[in-house]
Amino acid sequence: MTVQSWRTLRTKKYQLSLRLFLLLNAVSALFTLFFPLFAVKALSVSALLILVMSTLLLVWHGKYADKRINLPFISIVFGLLWALHIFLKYNALGHNDYYFLLIALLSVLFIGSIAFANNIIAFTLHSLPSVAVCLWLNGSEHGLRIFYFMALPMAGIAIQHVIQKRYDGFAQQLMYKLLEERETLNGLSMLDPLTGLYNRRGLQHRLDTLLALSNSRHFVLLLDIDHFKSYNDHYGHVQGDSAINEVADILRNSVRKNDTVIRYGGEEMVMFISGIRPDAALRTADEIQKKLSEKSIEHKYSDISDKLTVSMGIYNTEYAGQDIYSLIDK
Repeated sequence: MTVQSWRTLRTKKYQLSLRLFLLLNAVSALFTLFFPLFAVKALSVSALLILVMSTLLLVWHGKYADKRINLPFISIVFGLLWALHIFLKYNALGHNDYYFLLIALLSVLFIGSIAFANNIIAFTLHSLPSVAVCLWLNGSEHGLRIFYFMALPMAGIAIQHVIQKRYDGFAQQLMYKLLEERETLNGLSMLDPLTGLYNRRGLQHRLDTLLALSNSRHFVLLLDIDHFKSYNDHYGHVQGDSAINEVADILRNSVRKNDTVIRYGGEEMVMFISGIRPDAALRTADEIQKKLSEKSIEHKYSDISDKLTVSMGIYNTEYAGQDIYSLIDK
């Protein structure tokens, strides 16, 4: 899982919660208006508003799914409308009917507990106005029961909220750790294990990064250890690896921090130098030759010298994004 997929998952959870909340409100309001358990002559304006608003918001959010609606705000709005509906209908019934309050309150709590199973704040804001109205209308007789109806789902949602938060925190930490490990592995896959220089994969990555971040001049230097096969044949591969490391250290210490040194393959190495003039690139090459000469690495089997030497080539035209491998092959 990536950070982007984690955010997408959270967005999907939000969208599902919102749409479920609107749908349950629309269905409950529909039944309240057209199939009421407690009939009265007057039309419930509050229930009608809930039906219209929830339906319109469902259609709107279906068309603009990327838009966000503030869940606490919409929860309190619908909660107040349901509380107004309970208050007006209870008075319209003309008698103290506890069962109406019970069914109405359970309907509101049902909507909140289903839609906001992981959102204790939205659930509380949606349910509290109706609970307050029920306590006001019949709290003297059934206050404890009303509190119980509210407390039971709230306790369950609170426990679920804590568990989900701990799970989300653990999953997020695990995701970031996996991403860090992936970055580490990606970095290691771009490094040559012998010298610690970038390999060919790292070369392309560095080029892409440098060309994207810098408009300065870039030059490519290619280095090849002379008669390295005969060095390996006579001194052994262990000594050959040591010689490659010596040359790699010289190159690494001869360039600046923002320059790039790559082990291109075998005894071939490439330097990618940025922000200098052509004559400065030549001076860098001369400095490398001088440092290698001072190292005085023995190579009695070379046709050039009894010391290890290198041949260097400079692409003396400013590099501007051409195929780097074609330039090196030239």
